[in-house]
Amino acid sequence: MWNRAAPLAALLLLACRSEPAGPHFPSAHRDVAPIVGDTFSTEDARDRLGEAEEVMQLAGVRPGMWVADVGAGEGYYTVRLARVVGTKGRVLAEDIVPQVTDELTDRVQRERLDNVAIRLGTPDNPELPSHTFDRIFLVHMYHEVESPYAFLWHLREGLKPDALIVVVDADRPVPHHGMPPEQLKCELAALNLEPVKFTMLTGREAYFMAFRIAGPRPEPEAIKVCKS
Repeated sequence: MWNRAAPLAALLLLACRSEPAGPHFPSAHRDVAPIVGDTFSTEDARDRLGEAEEVMQLAGVRPGMWVADVGAGEGYYTVRLARVVGTKGRVLAEDIVPQVTDELTDRVQRERLDNVAIRLGTPDNPELPSHTFDRIFLVHMYHEVESPYAFLWHLREGLKPDALIVVVDADRPVPHHGMPPEQLKCELAALNLEPVKFTMLTGREAYFMAFRIAGPRPEPEAIKVCKS
């Protein structure tokens, strides 16, 4: 008797084998800090230090800009960016933890920030719409990215021409929740992103570094890994 299941199983197996494999990215080849919340300080205390105001000024954030706050957490930068870009600008706040994005959605609705949208990303892809943003902010979070080369490969597609990726991090070892500036520059250079501005932030061990696109996006297999 002819077995109908056998040809069907063979076709399904062939279909699985013929599916193209996803891009293969190199691993971090360095320590990755565990994810922590951003409740290390109250927002009033952070405001007294003036970091957000200084960072937005250094980044040249202006009314009408479209900006992304990647790894937005509880939304400290999100709400402040929303006020600066104004009603004609837009802020996309992204995080990878569903509970965090749910709580941030509640905050945005409570504070009536109509120019803010919330997005749930993945650890290696923030899921940003292509060629959309004037500034993409990575604030005190890059050291927690598990797959930095995959993450940056996807993230840079969200930039408009001549736009900037803005990184704020601490100048200390990754296990201590920091990112040495030279390591940061090396990893972004692997994705053809070059630094255009660097400064230490006032009164802190944190620094500001901004990057722009300096060449085409490399194929994942061609990415040159940095060794810490």
